[in-house]
Amino acid sequence: MKRPIVHAHNDVLTTPAKTVTRFDKKLVSLIADMKDTLIATKNPKGVGLAAPQIGEPWRIFLTKPADAIRVFINPEIIQKSGQTEGAPERENKLEGCLSIPTIWGKVKRATSLTLKYYDERGTIHHEQFSGFLATIIQHETDHVNGILFTHRALMQKEKLYQATRDEKGKEVLEEITL
Repeated sequence: MKRPIVHAHNDVLTTPAKTVTRFDKKLVSLIADMKDTLIATKNPKGVGLAAPQIGEPWRIFLTKPADAIRVFINPEIIQKSGQTEGAPERENKLEGCLSIPTIWGKVKRATSLTLKYYDERGTIHHEQFSGFLATIIQHETDHVNGILFTHRALMQKEKLYQATRDEKGKEVLEEITL
């Protein structure tokens, strides 16, 4: 079942999520709801979704950089290397977030990482990721740690932008002055 996306200023987004300890039917149901919600996102199209973004305080996120959805439970980044200058493999190097619609910003992230995580059956995995998927994983891991991309961008002294429409109705980005 598709769930509404929780938006910024809700405490669930800035509170570290709880560790999943039970791999049961309730977890399967939550993941199904998260999949339905992620698939339904259109403007912008979501490439990742963390449980706190639907109001659930659990360390779970999904990624969907293309068609396949992957599930990550209790993620822990155990190694990082390199640094991006914004979202790799993308024309638009800015990050956005379903929980902060119309706001974009450049965030420097590791170009590759090793992630420890569990799947839906409770099997532990250690896997390496790079490129755009590594960026998504870092963004979503931040979510389950209570960190929003806007905080990350500001800590890195990067600019934030708001999507607006010009007089012809074309979407443009305007710098947000703080």
